[in-house]
Amino acid sequence: MTVRKNFLFDEEVAQHLKEIALKNNVTQTQVVKDLIEEKYDEISIEEKLEAFRSIVPMPPGSLVGKNIQSVKAEMASEI
Repeated sequence: MTVRKNFLFDEEVAQHLKEIALKNNVTQTQVVKDLIEEKYDEISIEEKLEAFRSIVPMPPGSLVGKNIQSVKAEMASEI
């Protein structure tokens, strides 16, 4: 289903939108849709990371210089 939305932009922003669409050979609607989805993905990833961090507290930088094999070895040695 498609929903129509009306937005009000300053002239300068409207011109920028037009130029972005022309340079990318897409519609202005597509530019706005792409930017919204990109931002939504960023927010979604951050929310998932925050949820993960609340479950598994880990100090920043605790995985620097480690790979999956070294983490598995550490986990095995703790058992």
